Amino acid sequence: METYSYLGPAGTFTEAALKQVPEAEGAVWRSVNNVGEAFADVVSGRSVAAMIAIENSIEGGVTATQDALANIPNLRIIGEYLVPVRFDLVATPGTKLEDVTIVNAHPVAYGQCHSWLDTNLPHHGHIPSSSNVAAAASLLESSTADAAIAPAGIETHYAVEVLASNIGDNPNAVTRFVLVSRTTALPESTGYDKTSLIIELPEDRAGTLLEMLEQFATRGVNLSLIQSRPIGDSMGRYRFVIDADGHIRDERMADALLGLRRFSPGLIFLGSYPRADRALIAHPSRYADEVFTDARAWLDNLLGQ
Repeated sequence: METYSYLGPAGTFTEAALKQVPEAEGAVWRSVNNVGEAFADVVSGRSVAAMIAIENSIEGGVTATQDALANIPNLRIIGEYLVPVRFDLVATPGTKLEDVTIVNAHPVAYGQCHSWLDTNLPHHGHIPSSSNVAAAASLLESSTADAAIAPAGIETHYAVEVLASNIGDNPNAVTRFVLVSRTTALPESTGYDKTSLIIELPEDRAGTLLEMLEQFATRGVNLSLIQSRPIGDSMGRYRFVIDADGHIRDERMADALLGLRRFSPGLIFLGSYPRADRALIAHPSRYADEVFTDARAWLDNLLGQ
């Protein structure tokens, strides 16, 4: 039976993302502690794929995931999934909101609930937790915290009660997850695809970043994400994590990738896959596939004379 890895334990947002994968239904779900362990499962073949958080609409890119994708070869993103971020304040049964003086929470969750906490618990203290679920679980052990910030629905997994619901400062917060595998099979283009890349700037000089971006701009390829990460071998050396609208089978995207490969031999292709929101990609008619194929036919005709 196939196995899928995810950042656990049960009740996490990552598990909620994995529930959206039809192929994972009925398979073995392996809970892991961190991104490195999840990717190690995929590389070793222990799991066919791993569900990993890659971007949050409030906090931005998940750097641990981005750096791992840059440094572990032959990984491919095969799917994208969105999970609304909803946090509750929970405590052991019998605890009242006015009893809470110390809150256990993952630092990211704590940051996203800070305004609510300052308003409703202005004198509280904070104990950092390793995960959102671990924060709730710690309340059932010997803990100095009176309450915890945890994902909505955590009370179905642990014997805790909800003191306040949906306490996040931004009601529209969403986390984007990706399913990562070692398969090299490309899904067909759907018209609502996304292509993920990691690109290293070949040198540190004026205009290099502009040259990279021009590879997309001159072919009408829109970028939905661009984030820099230090390569780490010296100061001033960066790689860029990029999500581009379109599929590698689209002529404009394929032509952009050829230009990027000439520009930077350090180009990493992470995959082309359907967007989670299924939003169709719009582009000017001058960047339609037939424009590129007609231009190539014109050149081939000239060369054949």
